[in-house]
This record gives sequence, structure tokens and C-alpha cells, in this order.
Amino acid sequence: MNFEFATANRIIFGPGKIEQLPSLTLTLDARVLFVTGSGKDRAQAHMERLRSAGSTVEQFAIPGEPSIEAIQSGVQTAKRISAGLVIGFGGGSPIDAAKAIAALTTNPGDPLDYLEVIGGGQPLTKRPLPSIAVPTTAGTGAEVTKNAVLASPEHRVKVSLRHPLMLPDVALVDPTLTRSTPPRVTASTGLDALTQLIEPLTCCRATPLTDGFCREGIGRASRSLERAFRNGEDIEAREDMALASLLGGLSLANSGLGAVHGFAGPIGGMYSAPHGAVCAALLPHVMRANVAALSAREPGNPVLGRYREIANTLTQSSSAEIDDGINWVEELCSTLDIASLSDLGIQEDEFPIIVEKATRSSSMKANPITLTARELTSILAKAF
Repeated sequence: MNFEFATANRIIFGPGKIEQLPSLTLTLDARVLFVTGSGKDRAQAHMERLRSAGSTVEQFAIPGEPSIEAIQSGVQTAKRISAGLVIGFGGGSPIDAAKAIAALTTNPGDPLDYLEVIGGGQPLTKRPLPSIAVPTTAGTGAEVTKNAVLASPEHRVKVSLRHPLMLPDVALVDPTLTRSTPPRVTASTGLDALTQLIEPLTCCRATPLTDGFCREGIGRASRSLERAFRNGEDIEAREDMALASLLGGLSLANSGLGAVHGFAGPIGGMYSAPHGAVCAALLPHVMRANVAALSAREPGNPVLGRYREIANTLTQSSSAEIDDGINWVEELCSTLDIASLSDLGIQEDEFPIIVEKATRSSSMKANPITLTARELTSILAKAF
């Protein structure tokens, strides 16, 4: 058995921990590039607290999912202000953007030199600027991952800039920051978190260490996602989901994902559909396709036992069968009013392009079994 494990230098979790941000900032560097998302006004009070504590703060907003062009602009801003620290505040997009800006500010060349799939895939040679990740949604786990997912409109795909040095210096996870997340976003990001617990537990790179994180996270997400959706002020549910998201990030960064995320990258690059919504639409159909393929071609594969274990956890029944777990996910998607791929604007006539791109994605390579083009197309059709 061989595996590695790496994560953020420091993880701070709990309600009210955002109060530590000024002191944490000053221990790293007082010249701050503060990267925010579309809800940039939410960050104003926190930036003012940093300024009052003695930091110089420049805001850089990422209104949507980060593109290569946006990251280049962020790098120029970081260099202009001689930033010594990058803070990512928001969902997965601003946190990924912050990690990418921190890395490319110190490493020379074009972003394409370092990007997977469409670029050179070169490793970073210099340590990125220090970074702090502060999530305000519970879904991506980006605060503890070593990659940044960037969109390339030219190639119509989303790909990763990836290196262990990109792990944030501090992951500051305060569940109270997620209370204002709208129900629709709570639903899609929460199902992304659940996906990022199910896929690492069933992928071909699962490790004993990440297995424990996944098992804990699946239990928390299954009992609290609907509660957080129905009542955003339910702090116990918000805490469960924030921890589930964190555990998913720890797991995917150190094992792998699967076909859901194998599809999500190409779809996210081709359309403006939110990542979490795409994952939510695909999850039950990928689970069913994987189980069918494993049962037909590798009936002795132990991953089938893991799908049964997941079913037991989701349904809170030790006698649950695999189908019961998949049905539970489908019913949750219905309860949370998850959009179909067609509702998200995906075009059926582009299924062949999506499948072709998905087969080349890094996430697809960790799927527990290699799915055929026909099986992949069937997943899209059922999620449509």
C-alpha cells in the first residue's frame, strides 16, 4: 500500500473563527490582495478590519468562475501593489483564483505553461505567495486542495493548475459565514460536497486515510443538507455542511474523484452553468452507471461494497441495498429542486464533444471503472 497526504499548513475550523483573520494576516504579510467573488460587498467589513489592524488591502473581484485572462489580471494587480499575501474569500471560484494568482505571481511565464490537458503541465519552480482561504459556501473544499480550476474560453474547457505548493498556508473555515447562502446555492454546493465525498470513497485511488474523512462527511451531509436548505440559520446544519465540504476537499486532494467531475470540467468550460449545479445533476446517474458497469464487468470489485456502505449511511439503514442509496440521492435532488442539464443550457447535440473531452480529464482517470463512450453518453441523456 502506497499513498501520500498533504493539506493546508494550518486548518482553523469553528463558528466565530473569522475573528482571527486580522492577526493571521499580520503573521504572514501586511500587504494583501483580497480576492472576492460576485458577492464582493460581503467582504467589505472584513477588509476594513484588516486595514484597522494595520494591513494594506487591495480588493480584486472574480465575478464568475475564474478564467485564464482574469488570473493574469489578478497577477498584474498583485505585482503592482507588491502583494505579500493573497486572501481568497468566498466560494470555490475566488479561493481557486487566489491560489492561482499567488502561484503565478512568483512563477514566470504564461499560465498555459503550467495548466493540465491544454497546457504544458510544467511544475511550479518557485514557492507561491502566502495565501489564506476563507470559504463562505459549503461545497468545493477548495480551501484545502492543491489545485485551481481555470476556464479557457478559447478551448471551451476548465482545467487545473496543480501543485502541492499551492496548498493555502491557512484554511479558515467559519460555518457562520455560510448562513446567508441562498437555498438554491446551498443545494447545489451541498450536493457538490456530497459528490466530493462519494467519489473519493469509490475511486480507484482511495486511501485508508481519506476513507475515514469520506465516511464522516457523508454522514454529516446526509443528515444536514436538506436542513440547511430549508433553514439557512440552522447553525448545526451549517456546521455539518462546512465540515463535510472540508472533509471532501481533504479527500479529493489526496485520492481522486470520478466521472461526475470528469464531466463537470468540460461542461463548465463549454457553458456558464455553475459547477455545483452540474455535479448535482449528474451524481445519481453516474452512481447508477458505475454500479451497473462494475456489476457486469467486475462483479468482485470491492467498490460495490463501498456503494452498499454509502447506501447504509444515506438511508440510515443497515439493510439498505445499493439501489436504495442511489434512489435516496435522486429523491434529495428532487426535494432540493436540482436543475437538469437541459435546464442548465447544455445542448444535446454537443454530447459527443462533452464525452470526448471528459475521457481526457484527470478526474475521469480515477473513476472506479472505465466507462465506455456509450455509457458516458447515456449518463448525459439521463441527466438531461
